[in-house]
Amino acid sequence: MKTLYTAKVTSERGRAGHAKSDDGIIDLPLSVPEDMGGDGGNGTNPEQFFGAAYSACFGGAVKAVADQHNVDIGEDFSVTAHISLGKTEEGDFQLAAELDTYLPKVTSIEVGEKIINEAHIMCPFSRATRDNIDVTLNLLLDE
Repeated sequence: MKTLYTAKVTSERGRAGHAKSDDGIIDLPLSVPEDMGGDGGNGTNPEQFFGAAYSACFGGAVKAVADQHNVDIGEDFSVTAHISLGKTEEGDFQLAAELDTYLPKVTSIEVGEKIINEAHIMCPFSRATRDNIDVTLNLLLDE
């Protein structure tokens, strides 16, 4: 792999600690969600970080695929990631992701599905999670 960019983020004290990037842009407290027995606090958590990263990356892939096919998706498209943390039957922690891709300028379900399916092949986060976690793709169009 030819490295194009490397991000460096350090987290201290696990889920109830603090995360900071080397450039200082990320500088946030971490909190354990109430649903997981924590106090909820005023911080974010790994699932929210992952959702932000995955949705942004997938959105970039959606735009790139649309451009390759000369499909104008405009600037109002979005990807919402739902990241779930659960346990397997064996008791191991496991993630699942659901990506809702909203393409308001696309009127064809066939075109929209082609875009998100090809984006799922292109996106590095999708490639990293492939065959490791369940990922559900949802296409949202205006009626």
